[in-house]
Amino acid sequence: MLTHIYVCVCMAVKGSDIVGSAHCSCTPCQHRSAALLFVLRPLTRALPTRSARLGVRHGMEWNLRRMESELRQINPDLLQPSKSFKKPSSGTITINVGGYLYAAQRHTLAKHPGSLLEEMVTGKKPVVHVDSMGNTFIDRDGPIFRHVLNFLRLGELVLPDDFKEAGLLRREANFYRLSELAQALQDWEQQQATQHEPAFLEVTDSHERSHGLRVYCSDSTFIEKVKSRLVQISKSRLDGFPEEFEVSSNIIQFRHFIKSEQGSRLVLKQDSTFLCTLECLKLEAVMLALRGGFRLLTSLDSSRGSVVQCEALHFVK
Repeated sequence: MLTHIYVCVCMAVKGSDIVGSAHCSCTPCQHRSAALLFVLRPLTRALPTRSARLGVRHGMEWNLRRMESELRQINPDLLQPSKSFKKPSSGTITINVGGYLYAAQRHTLAKHPGSLLEEMVTGKKPVVHVDSMGNTFIDRDGPIFRHVLNFLRLGELVLPDDFKEAGLLRREANFYRLSELAQALQDWEQQQATQHEPAFLEVTDSHERSHGLRVYCSDSTFIEKVKSRLVQISKSRLDGFPEEFEVSSNIIQFRHFIKSEQGSRLVLKQDSTFLCTLECLKLEAVMLALRGGFRLLTSLDSSRGSVVQCEALHFVK
């Protein structure tokens, strides 16, 4: 350990060697030696502490190298990178929409050429804003973007039954320049409007062969259900609903029937093939209406005590 340093400024230079006296008594040397000693003494005091720190560091590094060597001898694969951890795929991108983070494949966002999202992920449009994590930031409605992303993933618009933000979704579709989404939303709105329109059902029975049983409904889907039910209960195992009973998509009428000995009216095809009784068909139509959410408004001539015997039944939904 260095405790004292004496520097003599009265030096004789011989060739490349410097020769000097450590105990020079000349006045200039004494003053200069004292000044240098004053400057260098704090540095000499710090040397033990710094040396100790370096010793600890070198000791830790030596221990780590020794432990690594021992682990490699025990299990060479232990220090290898885990195969279960993979680098993030460059095909995945995370975007921040109004504070909501969405992760998706790049090809999903670029599915519709010319859209804003396609231009952003392909680099056609430079990214202007990023969040604190470096994700692309889009200052739009965050929650509604889930429907935009689902449309890109599925290729169709799937909305919850109680969806009430069609106007907002339309604006977002226009912002992202997704004309297919805007068209799908328009079709969905038209379908919803049709479903919420009141449906009217009328079942009339004139008890005459010239008119027979007539079923009219403003909702053509209900008529399809009645036709399917007739095929199921038919005694002749029909392959499909007989066209002769179909007046239009909203009306079916059964004129061909005869009365049996028991008083029942038998529904027949034009080739006299027996299908079912008219009373059974009428009851099936009424039951389908009630199960489908229709409610009875009026009935004509209900004095006979049975809905099946009424001449006219009117339902609404």
